[in-house]
Amino acid sequence: MNKSLWRSLLASPVVFATILACSPWFPAAANPKTSNTMAQVTSVSQLSDVQPTDWAFQALQSLVERYGCIAGYPDGTYRGNRALTRYEFAAGLNACLDRVNELIATATTDLVTKEDLATLQKLQEEFGTELATLRGRVDSLEAATAELEANQFSTTTKLSGVVVAAVSDVFGGDNAETGEEVEDNTIFTDRARLEFSTSFTGKDLLYTLISAGNFRGYAGITGTAEGDLAFTRAQDEEEPDNDVGLETLEYTFPLGESTEVTLAAAGAAFYDFTDTVTLFDGDGDSGALSLYGTRNPIYNLGDGAGLGIKHQLGDLFEISLGYLAAEGNDPADSSGLFNGPYAAIGQVLFKPSDRLKLGLTYVHSYRADDTGTGSRNATFNQFDADYFASRQIIGQGDDAPDVPTSSNAYGVQLSWQLSDGIVVGGWAGYTRTTLLSTVNGAFDRGDLEIWNYAVTLGFPDFGKEGSLLGFVFGMEPKVEDSTVAEVTEDEDTSFHIEGFYQYQLTDNIAITPGVIWITAPGFNNDNDDAIIGALRTTFSF
Repeated sequence: MNKSLWRSLLASPVVFATILACSPWFPAAANPKTSNTMAQVTSVSQLSDVQPTDWAFQALQSLVERYGCIAGYPDGTYRGNRALTRYEFAAGLNACLDRVNELIATATTDLVTKEDLATLQKLQEEFGTELATLRGRVDSLEAATAELEANQFSTTTKLSGVVVAAVSDVFGGDNAETGEEVEDNTIFTDRARLEFSTSFTGKDLLYTLISAGNFRGYAGITGTAEGDLAFTRAQDEEEPDNDVGLETLEYTFPLGESTEVTLAAAGAAFYDFTDTVTLFDGDGDSGALSLYGTRNPIYNLGDGAGLGIKHQLGDLFEISLGYLAAEGNDPADSSGLFNGPYAAIGQVLFKPSDRLKLGLTYVHSYRADDTGTGSRNATFNQFDADYFASRQIIGQGDDAPDVPTSSNAYGVQLSWQLSDGIVVGGWAGYTRTTLLSTVNGAFDRGDLEIWNYAVTLGFPDFGKEGSLLGFVFGMEPKVEDSTVAEVTEDEDTSFHIEGFYQYQLTDNIAITPGVIWITAPGFNNDNDDAIIGALRTTFSF
């Protein structure tokens, strides 16, 4: 009889149906969220809200008085209509199976009779149609799962992608270098990214980003990086358009419960492991249309191979540290992880609530002073091979000689969600770049002081869930003071004014029209204002 009982209990789905019908019947310690809230009962009469007319009264009475695996609430109620959680199901099933094992071990047969088994068999027959339906659904799920496993891309890797197609043009404005009027010329550009996200443990991530594109930016036409769009290609200038290449390769894994480590082999950026504290940072795929409107430019000082660490310091603070070398793979002199261009970041993020974030950031860099935004005077990259050749200074091959600089940048960023539909934010940045060498007499040593700031206003879910209306007003990096004779200060002020509306057409398609207005391009009031219009379409899959 005992073996028959065991087989019947394990084989009969009715036992589990009865369990599901009798929700809060588990021992209190099974669920930490309800610890010390339930007590064992020995009689169904102890449960004040259980009546003999209840449809599950007999099943409940049997489980309470004969098997002793039911718990009630301290107030003497059972609350049979409350939803059953997975924790409760597991704990209750374990309690009843323990009781069954106890009955078998003690060979107690007077509590389980033939009538019990007959009742179980009768219930199984009565609910045969429903049980058959459930078996069919389980079989269908197993078949669908088997098909997915057989045809999936990989058991460890998820493939996703983003394609940006954009129409853009520059309307009006003068070239910041020559002062000549910029002719309007509508162009159609693209950028495609394939992301391979691989996890070996479920907590780590090997991220591989392969990309191609054909947009090199407007700086060559406008004579300034001001207002340039964010979805430029990642490949070197020498590479052909839409040439497929590896953009990013990095591996992230947890170190304890509060620390996350990123090892970057190629193409990493500070914003991969550091919160940029802005609603508009979609890296050109979404959010702001311009690179400047995407994030504080000081985050752009670091890229390449290196290490990033993010540590949660309680609920209020997040610490980010990182080191990236732009030429970490190059064994030549003045290159490599430590002898070539590099940048290091440290940031403290204060999060007093889900709606408010404040970031304090410091970046130190060597031979890395170009943020891709603002005044051309703010970076020594403006001095090309022709400049040095005119002074009979030869670099390596046809390249310009290295200009050793040391930069210290400081930033403060704020994002404050005033309501579900309004987010205000902004940032301010200060950079002091020191020229460490005269480069064989090409320069006088000295310092540059560079400032930038922005105020942002965002309306998430505006018009439709997933959409975003955004505005940016600010000043891109400007050289406020220079003691390097060959680098002039920016005498006038140029403003960056941007508006865009990212409309989420479907779950996978977003259309973003927008306008970027640059006053006094090149920080020169003599230059006419430039207006850049763009219509970006983003396909994600």
